[in-house]
Amino acid sequence: MSTREDTRRGGPGAPPSPGGGAAAEGGPQRTLAARIVARVSSGAVQVLLVLIALFWLLPTLGLFVSSLRTPQDNAASGWWTVLAEPTRLTLENYAGLLDNAAFVGSFFNTILITVPATVLIVVIASLAAYAFAWMEFPGRDWLFLGVVGLLVVPLQVALIPIAQVYGPLGIYGSIAGVVLFHVGFGLPFAIFLLRNFFAAIPRDLLEAARMDGGRELTVFRRVILPLGGPAIASLGIFQFLWVWNDLLVALVFADAANQPMTVALQSEMRQFGANIDVISSGAFLSMVVPLVVFFAFQRYFVQGVMAGAVK
Repeated sequence: MSTREDTRRGGPGAPPSPGGGAAAEGGPQRTLAARIVARVSSGAVQVLLVLIALFWLLPTLGLFVSSLRTPQDNAASGWWTVLAEPTRLTLENYAGLLDNAAFVGSFFNTILITVPATVLIVVIASLAAYAFAWMEFPGRDWLFLGVVGLLVVPLQVALIPIAQVYGPLGIYGSIAGVVLFHVGFGLPFAIFLLRNFFAAIPRDLLEAARMDGGRELTVFRRVILPLGGPAIASLGIFQFLWVWNDLLVALVFADAANQPMTVALQSEMRQFGANIDVISSGAFLSMVVPLVVFFAFQRYFVQGVMAGAVK
């Protein structure tokens, strides 16, 4: 009876309260991750990280300044000397770059290669990932294992076989050949990424859409695409960056009339001293476009994350 009374009144026989014990005496124990975050959030560490970021951006700053200097100034002194004479900066290099028909053509070739390759991969991979995640068909798991196995195939081993296939088809050296190669080797990773994301979507949402009479394409468009926005946006960003900055595939499969900017800049490197004005301005322009695309799509990426969290 005393034990029951002690339990009711919180006496010696009562069970320990959730907040009692060592935690109540000394406060909640901070984990190692919490202590690391607290130290990283300190002012001194933030200043150090800012200094490291500025040091990391020095090559980019040097490239930008060099693109605004004349070839004579670049040959005579380093780019940092512009701090003493900022009035010597000029836009003549970019004006000459826009008058260079070969480089302007390579810029548009890069767009014609990157945009279709990115769009095709996102569309095909989204549909294939939905099928692997939520549709039942014979051999589905074995096919997905085959897709995963293709991730380990090096790109370099397919250059010669694909070139031999492109020859009879008449697309060797064309933009279509470069786009198809990027699509073929980009799909395994894209399908693997999106399939794992789509498989985490609750089944109840898809079943509710099917009970309302929605077909598979309707379920994909009304349920999968809104919830899979973060993964699709990230895939589109990374695929755009990979194709835009590609050199090897374009160097092998694109002829002189269809070469992108990476190949055009590589050809200019043969005469580096005489073409520093073209190389610096062209390289900076080639770097700025992916950055603009990344930050533009980053906003939609964040919106997709918020929409998916709300839903």
